[in-house]
Amino acid sequence: MDAHELAELLARRAALGRPYLEFIRVPHLSVGLYVLPAGGVDRQVPHAEDEVYHVLAGEGRITVGDETRDVGPGATVHVGARVLHRFHDIASEMQLLVFFAPPETPPAA
Repeated sequence: MDAHELAELLARRAALGRPYLEFIRVPHLSVGLYVLPAGGVDRQVPHAEDEVYHVLAGEGRITVGDETRDVGPGATVHVGARVLHRFHDIASEMQLLVFFAPPETPPAA
């Protein structure tokens, strides 16, 4: 079993000083915690993998392709591989679980 507590994940991510912390990686899936501050800017680019976002906390908007919607706790959004997307109009800190299938390709060093 690979089990995690949100408070521990938030602390690990904050200690790294980055918005994203991958905490599960298996052959067909990776999972991470993505945190965006209120008023923050989502600087991600499309990924080569399908992904699912699940909002744990916070409120904002997401644009996927040419569709925009409000999101808050409990919202789940699928984004297809290589589709332009971003969170914006972040009203309160967003804490998001992010699932990639297959696992996210690490960015080039």
